[in-house]
Amino acid sequence: MSFRKEKKYRVTKSEFHELMNSWLKNNMKPIHINRQVNSIYFDNNEYKMFHDSEEGVLLRKKVRIRWYNKKSEFKLEEKISTIEGRFKTVKSLGNIGSICAALNYRHVDQIYGVLEPSLKVSYERSYFLMDKMRITFDNEINYFNLRQNHAIQKRDPETVIEIKTPFGVSDDYIEKTIPYATSRFSKYSRGLLFSFDQKTTV
Repeated sequence: MSFRKEKKYRVTKSEFHELMNSWLKNNMKPIHINRQVNSIYFDNNEYKMFHDSEEGVLLRKKVRIRWYNKKSEFKLEEKISTIEGRFKTVKSLGNIGSICAALNYRHVDQIYGVLEPSLKVSYERSYFLMDKMRITFDNEINYFNLRQNHAIQKRDPETVIEIKTPFGVSDDYIEKTIPYATSRFSKYSRGLLFSFDQKTTV
């Protein structure tokens, strides 16, 4: 287990493209082809994970099944936030071979109990490396509430840039690179708020 530092920046689409183009002219290099990221997030009946995320509770988790593009390799991921930092665990789900099977998956968590699918999120992600920073650009973010009519799509009007570094990298090193203030950007929380037609300020 290794802790990492994560910083998110919520930007407009024009800021998103402007910053990407500026960094590409300097020393930012692509490290992976662009791909569509798909996630099914889980929660209990009381949306305890959602509420813990909104309130910043420690210890808290997010549990999701993730797959890329149209491939059928599904993985169960747990993102865990503790006082010490954040880390992620990944487990291959070889017994799941379709989106339909993923939607019928049930999970029991030691903290949150029985979990069921609550939200599907899809977006385009670009991957880069610049100095000590791993940078991802997430664009065209779409939400589908799986406990309502999940045929209804909600598109996020904003985009997000995320920078990940080893825990020992200083904040000053990161902040001198990007001209925006950090902001919270939880796709799970935003997706639920948008699907409930609540104006989000997260």
